Amino acid sequence: MSTGLDLSQFFDTFFDEAGELLADMEQLLLGLDIDNPDIDQLNAIFRAAHSIKGGAGTFGCFGQLTDTTHLLENILDALRRGEMSLRQDMIDLFLETKDVLTDQVAAYRASQQPDAETYERICAQLRQLAQEKKDAGTPGAKPAPASQPVSQPEVETPASSPAMEAVQASADGLPLHVRLLNVNEKDAAALRDEMALLGDVLHTQAHADGLSIWLSTTASVSDIEAVCCFIIDEKQVKIVPEPVPSAQASVVAQPQEAAAQPVAAGQSKAAAQPAIAEPPKAAAPAKPAEGKPAAQVGKPSAAAKDSSSTIRVGVEKVDQIINLVGELVITQAMLVQMASTLDPVVHDRLLNGIEQLDRNARDLQEAVMSIRMMPMDYVFSRFPRVVRENATKMGKRIRLVTQGQATELDKSLIERIIDPLTHLVRNSLDHGFELPDDRIAAGKNPEGTLTLSAQHNGGQIVIEVSDDGTGLSREKILKKAMSQGFPVNESTPDEELWQLIFAPGFSTAAVVTDISGRGVGMDVVRRNIQGMGGHVHLSSRAGQGTTTRIVLPLTLAILDGMSVRVGDETFILPLSHVTESLQPAPEQVYSISETEKMLHVRGEYLPIVALHQVFDVGSAEADISKSIAVILKAEEVRFALLVDHLIGQHQVVVKNLEANYRKIPGVSAATILGDGSVALIVDVFALMRFTRERVAA
Repeated sequence: MSTGLDLSQFFDTFFDEAGELLADMEQLLLGLDIDNPDIDQLNAIFRAAHSIKGGAGTFGCFGQLTDTTHLLENILDALRRGEMSLRQDMIDLFLETKDVLTDQVAAYRASQQPDAETYERICAQLRQLAQEKKDAGTPGAKPAPASQPVSQPEVETPASSPAMEAVQASADGLPLHVRLLNVNEKDAAALRDEMALLGDVLHTQAHADGLSIWLSTTASVSDIEAVCCFIIDEKQVKIVPEPVPSAQASVVAQPQEAAAQPVAAGQSKAAAQPAIAEPPKAAAPAKPAEGKPAAQVGKPSAAAKDSSSTIRVGVEKVDQIINLVGELVITQAMLVQMASTLDPVVHDRLLNGIEQLDRNARDLQEAVMSIRMMPMDYVFSRFPRVVRENATKMGKRIRLVTQGQATELDKSLIERIIDPLTHLVRNSLDHGFELPDDRIAAGKNPEGTLTLSAQHNGGQIVIEVSDDGTGLSREKILKKAMSQGFPVNESTPDEELWQLIFAPGFSTAAVVTDISGRGVGMDVVRRNIQGMGGHVHLSSRAGQGTTTRIVLPLTLAILDGMSVRVGDETFILPLSHVTESLQPAPEQVYSISETEKMLHVRGEYLPIVALHQVFDVGSAEADISKSIAVILKAEEVRFALLVDHLIGQHQVVVKNLEANYRKIPGVSAATILGDGSVALIVDVFALMRFTRERVAA
């Protein structure tokens, strides 16, 4: 006996889709005009709640999620019909409900039960809001705008529709004719088993383009369609109330029995199938109600893309492909290395093939990397709520502007940048913006503007957080820095002084708040961004505002690097930090102590760092005038790195050294060269910090 389809295999798909719908719901709620709400937005919010409720109800094991969305859905339905007037406290409650739903989805995903106390509390608040409608009655409610009549979204089925008639007919004892179009044998068998779980299968008939099942059930049409749509597309399902064909009315044919009937000798398999019996024209299959929410479970939402053109793939599978492509690139580099010793006349065809492999491997690598790229809107979309709630709490008026939402970044980086950006936004809200009265007194618009922007710049992405607030106070920062023992004085340039904001424990906030002021956030920001191979820079003008700029590589899987040799060792320098290279002349080198030296380059004195001393490499060139100085830049700090030879520039596949061995100071990762040897990738930020500490000492 078949146990039917295991719906748990669709849980992850439902959870992913519910998360997308909740994110869309939040954005729509934040965009609502309280005085004149857009009916299309209200309908979209209602559809999101309705879809989540329908999907959760189909599985039957997510009770709290189903109940909460049902209560929310009822209130949203009254709002979009003009039976209730939208208020600010309603939006606040809806946003809080969205947070509760998000926590419920997360709990169910982790195979846990959501918090019962939170569930009871939010449901009580929703019921209280719903009771207001009952107490007030519909007369006098604010009607929908005349220019925007209340449209019936596709998730609803009018009472006179064929689908509703089918439900009523089934309740009256008339079976439902479930017609499955263009299904293969495997899917047809699975669907027959599922129909048997929903009720009694009275009769089945195979036909040229699929299968017909007559089902006696108390399940709704939406439930039947939802189950079918786990396996096939909703366009392949048609349901209509219809009696069992008269020739078969006295025969109950279960699918297992029909499948067990032997085929007579000389009779084809097709001839042994039940006769095709088209239903009478009067009961022709009607078009099912469109957009049933439950039918969407297991497929991308309508707000996403057409299910026929997209596929949902786990990140771990993409990462596995990226690792395999990385290994392919390494193997290809080995072949190129070995082929470099071959005679091009004798091995012309082989060398041409390796050259073609080189091009194909690079194209494949870029194509696979693009799969893991995500738009910055994934990050930016969560800040309207942060700005709204914190601005309200502080009594400030702040407008959020986002630019470059379509700019793409590697998924592994885009998730790690959320926390640093949140720190910067909250810090700007707390310290950057004045109160409305203070802005008016300063001749400004009482409403401040916070801008989040992203753009590509070569092989990097530049993310900026800008405000038009008060700007940084040089006097306050200088006083605080001197009191904490930082090496600054009255002549310290502004740009250098601003960077102290990122020092551990540094804060000019007079009062510690729940938003910022503890002096830990900005240090975490810089450390996290440096951990992603990027850097952060802060600029400000008094009375005009502050801008924080973050520069990140587009991905951490591959790296454009410059390979250098020190003694017998090869190191990789990230090309994004290399500004130039030169051979120092003796007159360019200045000693400031017995061990510390500076390099004079075009009017600028740069600290000299010998790479062989950092990593204790023997047999390296000790004479500075015979070495190569590579000028590196990190966080607006420039220094000269001494190496023996420059080998060349090329892309390298980044391998996590810490996961495979252990963390090494001054090394960010490793790579495998074409000859099979391992080369260490230098951590430029670690060298920069080493240089700063040495100079300060």
